[in-house]
Amino acid sequence: MHDVSPVTNRGSSELDISAQDRAKTTYRVRLRQEKNMILRWAQLWRIITLSATGKSSFPYARYIRTLNLGDLEELLGDSKFKDQVSTMFFQGELDACKVQTSGPKGQLQLDAGSTSNTLGDVITVSTPMLEELAGKIENSSLLRWIPRLPRLRLLNLWNGGALVGAGPLLRQHCHAFKTLNLWGWAHPEADEKFADFLNEITPQTLESFKNYSHMTIGAESLLALNCHRESLTELKLDHVNDTTMISLNLLAGCTNLTTLLLTDGTNRTIDLKSGHNDVFLETTAWLRNCKKLRSLTIRKIRGGQDLVTPVLLEDEIRLVNLELTGYLMADAQNFHQALSNQPSLQEVQLQGETDDAGDGVAVLVDSLSELTNLTDLRLQDISDYFTDGVIGRLARSLPKLEGWWTSGWGVTDAIWGDIARLRSLRRLDMAAFSRFTSNGILDFILCLGPGNKGLDLAITKADVDCDLSEEEQSMIRDTISKHLDGRFEFQLWR
Repeated sequence: MHDVSPVTNRGSSELDISAQDRAKTTYRVRLRQEKNMILRWAQLWRIITLSATGKSSFPYARYIRTLNLGDLEELLGDSKFKDQVSTMFFQGELDACKVQTSGPKGQLQLDAGSTSNTLGDVITVSTPMLEELAGKIENSSLLRWIPRLPRLRLLNLWNGGALVGAGPLLRQHCHAFKTLNLWGWAHPEADEKFADFLNEITPQTLESFKNYSHMTIGAESLLALNCHRESLTELKLDHVNDTTMISLNLLAGCTNLTTLLLTDGTNRTIDLKSGHNDVFLETTAWLRNCKKLRSLTIRKIRGGQDLVTPVLLEDEIRLVNLELTGYLMADAQNFHQALSNQPSLQEVQLQGETDDAGDGVAVLVDSLSELTNLTDLRLQDISDYFTDGVIGRLARSLPKLEGWWTSGWGVTDAIWGDIARLRSLRRLDMAAFSRFTSNGILDFILCLGPGNKGLDLAITKADVDCDLSEEEQSMIRDTISKHLDGRFEFQLWR
C-alpha cells in the first residue's frame, strides 16, 4: 500500500478528475478532498504504529513484510500534514516519537526524517515477518533494528552510510539477506567502508546489488564483490566514474551474472580501450566469461560499443535484453554487425548519433532484420535516416514485435501495409519526420486484429505540410478506440 499512497503516487482515482469536472469543482472542495486523503493515510500509519505496541484491535505490524519508511517521511513532510492531522497522528503515546528542530525563523518544526526513524523504532519491535526495509534510515536506527528482523532479505537505503557496522549484525541475525539497493553514499571513504560491509556479511549470499545515484565505487568495493561471486546474479551501477571504470577488471570472478547495468551520468568517463587498454582487455575477458548473462545495459559509457561487441560475439552467451546508448554510428560498425550473432534477443534499445544515410544504416538494418525473436525494438537518433523501405523491411523481418519506437526521414503511408502484418503490435511510436494522411492511418487501423487490442499509436514528428485537422484526428481517435480499444497521439515536427 505504501507505493500507491496519495502522498507518493498522487494517483488516487478521487484526484483523477477530468478537466471538465475539475472546472466545476471549487478550489476549496479539492483542497478538502486532498486533506481527507492525507488524513486517512495518516490514520493508517498511526494504526500500524500503535499495533506494534499492542494498542490496536488487530496486530497489523506482526504481518508486515515490506516497510517503506520513505513513504512515512514524505507523509510527515507534506504541507497538509499539520494542524488537526498532525494533532490526531501524534496524540497519546505517539507524541513521544515527535522530533522537532528550529525552523528558519526560530520556530519549532517537525523533523520528518528523524521522526520517521523514531516511529520505525516502535514499529520494528513487532515485525518478525518483515522481509523488505526501505527509506532514509539512520545508521544508529539500522543497527538497532537488524537483530529484530530475522527474515530480512532486502535493504533499500537512501544513504549507504547506514551500512557502517551493519555487516556483522546481518551475518548473525539475517540469514536470508540477499538484496541491497543504495541511492547514494557521499563520503570520501565510501569505497573502503562498502568493501568492509561486503566482506563482513556472509560470503556467497548477496544476489543483487544496485546503486542508483552518486557513490564512489572503486577498486576495494569491486574486489570485495568477488566474495559473492557464486551468488551475485544482478549488478547495476549507476553514475559510474573514472574510478569505477579503471577497476572493472577486478570483477573477474563475478561470472554468474545474469543482469549487468553500467551508466555514466555525466558522459565524461574515460574510454577504456584507448586510455587503459590493459584494463579494457581484462574487462572484456570478464564479460565474455559471464555465460549466464541475459540482460546487458550500457548507458552513455564512452566506447560502450567496444565493451558490448565481444559479448555479442561470444557464442555461449544468449542475451535476451540489450540496451546501448550514447554511442556514434561511425564507431559502431563492428557492434552493429555483431548484433546478428544474438538471435535470442527479445528486447533491443539503441540510442546513438548517426552520421549519414550510407553503409552504417545498411549494416544496422541487416543485423536487426536477423533478430526474429524481437518483441520490443526502441531506436532513437541512430535511426534518423530510416526510410519507408527500411521500416518496411524491419516490419517484414520481425513478426513478433509488440512495441516499436523509431525515428526516420520522409516516412509515408507506404509503411502501413507491412506494419499491419505485425499481429502482436500494441505500441507504435513513430518519431520520424513523416507525411502520413488520415486515410492511410485509418486504413492501417482497420487492418489490425485482436492481437493488436489496446494499440497505442503515436505520430510525433509529422511534417507541418501534412497536418491533420482536428476533425481528422478525432475520427482516427474514435476509430482506434472502437476497433482496438486503443489510443492515438499526433504532434507536428517543430
